Parts: sequence; structure tokens; C-alpha cells
Amino acid sequence: MGPILLVFRLVLADVRRHPVQAGMLVVAITAATATLALGLSMHGATEKLYRQTREATAGPDVVALSPGTDRSTITALTSLEHAPGVVAHSGPYRQYYTKLTAHGSTGAAVVQVADMTPGPVDRPLVTSGGWVRPGGAVVERGFATAMHVEVGDRVTVAGRSLPVVGIAVTAARSVYPWALGIGPNGGPTDGGGVVWLAERDTRALVSPDVPVTSFINLKLEDPAAARTVSRHNPAIAPAFEGTWVSTRPWQGISGQNFVMLRDSQPILVVGSWLLSFLAIGGVATLAAGRAAKQTRRVGLLKAVGATPGLIAAVLLTEYLALALLADAVGLTIAHFTTPAIVNPSASLLTTTTGPSGDTIFLTTVVALGVAALTTIGPTLRALRTGTVSALADTAHRPRHRAWLNRVSALLPTSLLLGLRLIARRPGRAVLHGCNIATTLIVVSAMLMIHAQPVKGYPGSPMATHAQTAQARHLLLAVTAAVIALAIVNTVTITWAFAQEARPTMAIARTLGATPGQITAGLSAAQLLPALPSVIVGVPLGVQVFLLFNRGDAAMPPGWWLIAAGVASLLATAALTALPARAAARRSVAQTLSAEAP
Repeated sequence: MGPILLVFRLVLADVRRHPVQAGMLVVAITAATATLALGLSMHGATEKLYRQTREATAGPDVVALSPGTDRSTITALTSLEHAPGVVAHSGPYRQYYTKLTAHGSTGAAVVQVADMTPGPVDRPLVTSGGWVRPGGAVVERGFATAMHVEVGDRVTVAGRSLPVVGIAVTAARSVYPWALGIGPNGGPTDGGGVVWLAERDTRALVSPDVPVTSFINLKLEDPAAARTVSRHNPAIAPAFEGTWVSTRPWQGISGQNFVMLRDSQPILVVGSWLLSFLAIGGVATLAAGRAAKQTRRVGLLKAVGATPGLIAAVLLTEYLALALLADAVGLTIAHFTTPAIVNPSASLLTTTTGPSGDTIFLTTVVALGVAALTTIGPTLRALRTGTVSALADTAHRPRHRAWLNRVSALLPTSLLLGLRLIARRPGRAVLHGCNIATTLIVVSAMLMIHAQPVKGYPGSPMATHAQTAQARHLLLAVTAAVIALAIVNTVTITWAFAQEARPTMAIARTLGATPGQITAGLSAAQLLPALPSVIVGVPLGVQVFLLFNRGDAAMPPGWWLIAAGVASLLATAALTALPARAAARRSVAQTLSAEAP
């Protein structure tokens, strides 16, 4: 049997013997790598999607908009057809600022007059149904998603009910809810979505109460020069001496699209590092909890003639292989989740999204690093242990200090047992404290975000919701992942404490300790490190939020933060009670006979 096959069979056998620990390791690293991949995938994602959409829809390089529809406005816009560098155009067209109602909900809309056959510049791509026809409306996909509109539904525009004949995407507008361009409330920050209608269907909108704008789409010989096309350009300025014009280059449209993700990327990146920290703590606990069994295993392998290199390969390969599996699962989750994260409004095409090569490399390094950092120590200690000592695995005699015994005699039995467990494994207690503190950092940051006033967009509550929901939903998802991983770590640490403390707890019971005192002692070993973590974690979460916040921040009610800390302590007590109770009910005779040489 070759060494590679031998290592594989030994690793597979160990995973089969400990499937729960292997599964917990995979879950911990998967959560960290998936979140990190999502955060890194957001860098430049909207620009990439916008470029794809521009190519598929013959997007304009510049959109020039001017209020009104009088002759001077149309003449000025038409003059841009012959401006230096312009090679193609579509329009001028008209657009009306009104309301659209569907399924009982109303949202701000810009109704654009559409040709039956789109021109050479800005040809919206129909993703469902067909293009505009008289008596039918086409709704931009982001707007349709927000309004829960599908082909065949009916919408009401200016008091007239029309069937939705198509859903389309365009690169001539920013993503929903910033599709208006310019409007009655000042500019692209006016919330709203696009609806295309045939010219005859827009006649009902002609009214002094309905603002209207004219616009033209321009294609340039050099798209990079789009920012130079403005009313300050001497070649254009004379045509607009008597009217006002706003020019929107494609770079500005693409930049506006990123507003939706501006607050989301820090949440995912910071959340991924916090999850990585929790994963390190969980994997370290699993590795330390299995150290004794691994030591015996090393002794057996040495006894049958295995070399140190082969033994190291067996011990490390298991964790590294599980880390690679978790990384693959995390990247797969990120691949299928990225389109919804980077294109939350559905206004752009998502034909090619997912983690890039650099992202895959970095997440793989992180996954392998987490596994290696937490397993190299126990592996080296096991390799340094002599064969006879490893097979015997004798207990270490603790040091006794007379003054400490006198002080501890004054403590309640449960508290004394808990402090004894912490003193024997201080590193594990620190890991548990960091586990609680990390969780409270994320929870406190979430409470801070929910306490901030919502910045609305004039005339469109749905636009306000779309802008704020993305960041809050992502933070909620990261918080749920952190809490889930913290729960797994808490149960793992308690289980490790209970397994290693079985002889000590059995002896305590022979000396008169009750199962209830044993249970309380194991729970106290988790609650005592949690107390300072609560005191530190809540303020740190507030500071993390303030670090990324722009401008003044509103503080949540104090009882919210206090409740978060109290809830973490209660959750710790509840999570540790079950494994502690199970350990306390183990037969004393069975435990002591199992530990006897």
C-alpha cells in the first residue's frame, strides 16, 4: 500500500469515527469563506454588470436632459447630434414624472415615450414578454421587481389601466430607484422607476400638473470622453444659452449604481473576518478537545513503525482536506448568492457573476490558514510525545498551593468547580470569552444601524425602502451566521470541558458533589468568561459602527444594548446546561473504571 493511499484511508477512517466534529469544522470554515468571498466579489461588481448591460442594450455614452418640450428645448437637444465626437443618437424623446399603481401599491415613475422599434442608441433588452405596443406598458425590471409586477399584470398610469406586455433592462438609467435622471425634486436622487409607453398612450399625461422633460441619447467616438460633453463645453454651450441642460455620462450612471452597495461591502468584509475569528476559535477547540485521542493515535502509529513525516501527514491532511471542502462549499454558496447581493434591484444583467480568481485564491488561503494555525500546535505536541507515554497518556499531577486551597474552601461547590475548570484550561476560557465578545460586536452594530433614521427620497417610499433594505438585510444575515457559529462554538467548548473534566467531576461526586452542582460548575466555567466579554463586546460593537458611519449617529435606547448582553448570558447558560447535564449524569463507576490504567 502506497503512502498516499495509506494517509487517505487513515484520514477517512478518522472522519467516519468523528463525523460530528468534522461537520462542525466544515460549517465553521464554510461560513467564513462564503462571507469573505461575497465581500470581495462586490469590489467593482456593479461596474462590471453595468458594462455587460451597456453592451447588451447599446447603452448611450451620454444622456442629455432638458426640462420642457418647447421648440427651443428640442432645437438645443437636436443640435447635439452634430456635436464633436458624436457618432450616433436616438431621440429627442419625452418623459413624464407621475405615479404607477400595481397590486394596491403606488410608486414614483418616469414614463418614457418609446419607439415601436428602438433606435441605434439605447435598445432596452426585453427579459420577459415583448416590447412596447399601443395599449401596453413595458416596465423596467428593477421597478417591476419592487412593485411585484409580472407580464400579464395590469398597472395604472395617470388613471388609466394598462396591461404589462414586457419587462426590460436598460443602461441609459441608473438602477432602480434612481432611474429618473432629473425630475421635479432636483435630480437623480428622486426615487422612481421607468415605464415605457407608446406615444399615443402618453397623451393622457400632458397636463400642467405633470412635469415633463425632453432628452436625447448620444453615442461618442470615444466613450472615455463622455464627461467632456456638458453645457460648459464651448462647442455645446451656445445651443443652451436660452435653456438648461443636464448631461449624464455613462461613468456617472455607473457610479450612481454603486450607491446601493456602498454600505454593504464593509458589512460583508468585516463580517467575514469576524466569522473567520470564530472559525479559528471553534476549530482550535475541536483540535484541543481531540488532543488526547490524537496522542494515543500517534503512539499506535509509532508502535507499528510509522515515521514522523507520515504521522504529521495523517494528522494535518484531515483538517486541511476538510478546510478545502469547506472552502469549495463556501465559494459555491457565494457563486449562487452574488447576483442577488451585487444586483439587489435586478436592474442589471447578471450573466457572469461570482468569485474571481483572486477571490478564490484568497479564500482558499484563509481556509487553509484557519485549519493549519489551529492544528499545528496539537500535532507537534503529539509528535514530541514518546511512544510509551503516548500509549499510556498518563494524567499530569496538578500543583497544590496551600493559600489557594484555603481561599477556595470558602467558595460554593459549583463556583469552585467552575473556577477549577477555567484554571486548568485558561486558553479555552479566553476563546469562549472572545466568542461571546465577537457575537456582541455584531449584534450591537446591528442595533446601531436599526437605530439610525431612514433617509428618504422625495415622492417614493419604495425607493427609500430599496436603498436601506440592502444593508440591513445583509447585516441581519451576517448576524445570524455569527450567532449560529457562536452557538456551535459554545456547545463545542462545553462538550470539550465536560469530556476532559469527567475524571475530576467523578471524583467530586464521590466526595459528595451532587449532579446539580456538577452541572452548575460546568455552566459556571462558561458564564464566568462571558461576563467580561459582555462588558467589552457591546461598546466595541458601537465603536465598529461609528468607524464606518458617515456623519452624526443616533444611539439606540440603552435597554436594547443591555438586553443584548443579558440575552447572551442567558443563551450561554441554556446552551451549556444540556451538555453539562448529560456529563453530570454519567455513571461515576463507569467514568473511573474507564480512566483506570
